[in-house]
Amino acid sequence: MHGRLPAHFTAPGSASFTEFLGLAAPDLLPSRRQLPPGVIDAPHGTTIVAVVHASGVVMAGDRRATMGNVIAQRDIEKVFPADDYSVVGIAGTAGLAIEMVKLFQVELEHFEKLEGHVLSLDGKANRLTSMIRGNLGMAMQGLAVVPLFAGYDLDGAVGRIFSYDVTGGRYEEHSFHSVGSGSTFARSALKKRYRDGVTEAEAVRLAIDALYDAADDDSATGGPDLSRKIWPVVMSVTDEGARRLPDDEVGAVVQTVVDERMVQPGG
Repeated sequence: MHGRLPAHFTAPGSASFTEFLGLAAPDLLPSRRQLPPGVIDAPHGTTIVAVVHASGVVMAGDRRATMGNVIAQRDIEKVFPADDYSVVGIAGTAGLAIEMVKLFQVELEHFEKLEGHVLSLDGKANRLTSMIRGNLGMAMQGLAVVPLFAGYDLDGAVGRIFSYDVTGGRYEEHSFHSVGSGSTFARSALKKRYRDGVTEAEAVRLAIDALYDAADDDSATGGPDLSRKIWPVVMSVTDEGARRLPDDEVGAVVQTVVDERMVQPGG
């Protein structure tokens, strides 16, 4: 009837905002975008690392986006808060990944408002699985998005890490993990340096060391830019919530790492 909302606004159903958007305005979903014919050369984000520490989990990402052999952006941000107790990092097609993160943030807030409680960490990880699976068509055309999800499990009182593949497969990682073009080198660095029970400060140092090693061997991963003062984005999640470490704090750790590498380049 004239003046009334369409039926999908009032019909009972899922608390998923993504499912609602698929009914109300499917063209707004990143995975439903119409692509021009031919090969698309879009900026890509690269390396993200996550490290579990005694109080929660740390996630860090370098700041470089590449487009082929060209640096498309030097200060892109790839690590974002998903909600108060979780963070998500992006690797893959940068623009599409950032849209997916924004949709994921709304998805979690929408659920909380409708249901009156926060999703469990496993529930959040499963919601992200569905969104990645919906992007499979884009991934088959070369626009893949491979996020890394981490958060503080309020029930288990522990930090946890989840990785994904382009089909939406979800895998829980233990102690540390990395995704992106430099992930092989970052994981190798973490494997040698990680110890159970590290503090938050030690986890931050481990993450920055791993990103430095990734940048040392992977041209798509950006190392610390001392002249422009562009540092990795580092977030930590504990029982007090998610917080982004200030640039001066990250910069001090970066400077320590760089000074040590001047003496011992291999770490």
